[in-house]
Amino acid sequence: MQYSILAQSTAKQSASINIKETKTDFGITPETADTLPSPAELFLGAFASCVLKNVERFSGFMKFSYSRAEIEVNAVRLEKPPRMDEIYYTLRIFSDDEKLNVPLLKKNLEKFGTIYNTVKLSSSVDGEILVVSE
Repeated sequence: MQYSILAQSTAKQSASINIKETKTDFGITPETADTLPSPAELFLGAFASCVLKNVERFSGFMKFSYSRAEIEVNAVRLEKPPRMDEIYYTLRIFSDDEKLNVPLLKKNLEKFGTIYNTVKLSSSVDGEILVVSE
């Protein structure tokens, strides 16, 4: 598989990423730090998106149902060299399905997530899955 995106910036203002039919603005100046996502936050968003996409994917393979899922991702950024060092997530799956095998789901998310596997090559990644009764 191959992927392609287009990103652009305007000096001293902001920037955006065009992916398929979606445009996402992001900040590149101190003035936009409180209103637009930073590149680091977009990176964590890609990680979160990967996990949530695979929850949906594995719900079919593992034959469990859920109404929704949400993930909170926290990270520690090192200064020298600047990089994400520790990533911790809490994934909440809203479900009453007894077929939901949390240890197997976690194993599958960690083994088959494209972004997850890319990230864990350079950062420690740890997390937990919580099932929330509906």
